Amino acid sequence: MSLRPPGRPSPSGLPPQGFAALDYEIAGEQASALGRAGRRVAECLAALSACPGPPETRAMLLRDAAEAVWAYFIQRELVGFRRHDDAVRIYGIPGEVLARLGVR
Repeated sequence: MSLRPPGRPSPSGLPPQGFAALDYEIAGEQASALGRAGRRVAECLAALSACPGPPETRAMLLRDAAEAVWAYFIQRELVGFRRHDDAVRIYGIPGEVLARLGVR
């Protein structure tokens, strides 16, 4: 991983140096990881909702969706978001997936 100066200059007009540049890169990586996890949640939930198939297939999709939501919640907590109510509402995470995570 190489460090590059950010696109926006700091208030002094100079690019961040040292730890500020590293903090900028870390924040970018965290945002990217959160976005990837969110896309995986959306894909897994879409597959789950579109599955009229046999119970075994639905159980597998339910497990995959629960794992994706769990990973997404972990990513959110690492970034600093402690409450997940808005994510549950935005993604429309069904109760059966939340039950697998131990959420009531």
